[in-house]
Amino acid sequence: MQTSSDSNSIADVQGYEDGRHVAIDKVGVKNIIYPMILKTRDGKTQDTIAKINMYVSLPHHQKGTHMSRFLEVLNDHRSEPLTPDRIPEVTAAIRERLNAETAHFEASFTYFMCKPAPVTGMRGLMDYEVTFACEVNGSPETSSFVIGVAVPATSLCPCSKEISEYGAHNQRCRISAKVKFDGTLWIEDLVEVLEGAASSPVYAVLKRPDEKFVTEAAYDNPKFVEDIIRDLALALDKDERIKWYEIDSENFESIHSHNAYAQITRSRG
Repeated sequence: MQTSSDSNSIADVQGYEDGRHVAIDKVGVKNIIYPMILKTRDGKTQDTIAKINMYVSLPHHQKGTHMSRFLEVLNDHRSEPLTPDRIPEVTAAIRERLNAETAHFEASFTYFMCKPAPVTGMRGLMDYEVTFACEVNGSPETSSFVIGVAVPATSLCPCSKEISEYGAHNQRCRISAKVKFDGTLWIEDLVEVLEGAASSPVYAVLKRPDEKFVTEAAYDNPKFVEDIIRDLALALDKDERIKWYEIDSENFESIHSHNAYAQITRSRG
């Protein structure tokens, strides 16, 4: 059986000096499957499974990082739910445990919202892509935290509507935003803003009266990909909580063999 003294005598190869003197921005572990508990805007909670990445910066003189320590930090925080407000704390612990200048924590997961159809009110679960990203250079209070949300929606082409004797081509689109903010910003808040920039939202359950409503709503609200991204930027600019955003929109064109894409990045002030 290996004793404590035996363990201390094992070579720490990662801690060796590296003669190439090339610093590394991010090194760590990826694709850890881990449970998360999320608070919802209505005061409830939602359980989900996240895919987690954790990294640190590595100085030019050190050969490698200690990969097992990332998992040690994550397991040290199992006694309480891994909620969004605790992520800066976990990221700071990674930085401290690995004695790094900078630490990064990323989590991606599916978030569900129960959404009623626009006419009949039939309810169905919509799934949204969500990401949390945190960077810590010092204490958790100085962390940089980013929420990302991507939603499916409908876009209808203004040009097609204008030049056609009847109808207009429409398609599914994907609208996403990554934001830095002050105060409290719910995932639901971002979903509503993103969907509001499209020609029409999409729904999990639609009966015939709902289909009629959604089809006509999109036809009455035609938007190029440029229109979607500009309207989204204006909506985020009105929210005093938002301090920085990176937004994009991609139309999966129904009559072209290519997709249409637009992107904006802005900082307040």
